[in-house]
Amino acid sequence: MLKIKICGMTDPLNTGDIVKKSPDFIGFIFYPGSERYVGKRPDESLFKNIPQGILKTGVFVNEDIPAIINMKKRYELDLVQLHGNESAEYCNSLHNAGLAVIKAFGINESFDFTTLEDYTYACEYFLFDTKTGSRGGSGLKFNWDRIGEYKLKKPFFLSGGIGPDDISSLKQLNHKSFFAVDINSRFEVRPGIKDRIKIEKFINAIKQ
Repeated sequence: MLKIKICGMTDPLNTGDIVKKSPDFIGFIFYPGSERYVGKRPDESLFKNIPQGILKTGVFVNEDIPAIINMKKRYELDLVQLHGNESAEYCNSLHNAGLAVIKAFGINESFDFTTLEDYTYACEYFLFDTKTGSRGGSGLKFNWDRIGEYKLKKPFFLSGGIGPDDISSLKQLNHKSFFAVDINSRFEVRPGIKDRIKIEKFINAIKQ
């Protein structure tokens, strides 16, 4: 059964409503360039009262490794998601420090999936997003047919413009390493605030 990650949470009350819908992962963005940035000194209640079994994920872009380790400890993050130009060596440094890593890659028509081989030993998961000039949250899809070119066994999250109308297409995606769906901007009332009804309907439909 596909797992579901809801990313870009910014409000403690909204987060409390959303975790009641039982996603598998909940994401918080620590990148100042994002509309969904949690802030330099986020309210710690944002990260509290997350039910056991929902994994807290911190999203970073080309951040200093000591800063990521500090944030992981301070906010008790279960995973870190890297959305920048982080090298395999960078990922391995976090892995060796005991952090579970999701490495995101922007996919376009020229992306070479063989470049992921160097990352397999340092990451728990990959995430495939749409390559744009921004760092996620674009609301745009890439060509999902390209996923067939991915031949590695490392499980991956699918992201990029996924909305409530994509349930049927997601269920028809047949890839042995397809592990989770990452949703964000197309389930929002406004940046950082999610529509709990849309979220609930999506989770129920995916997990039927």
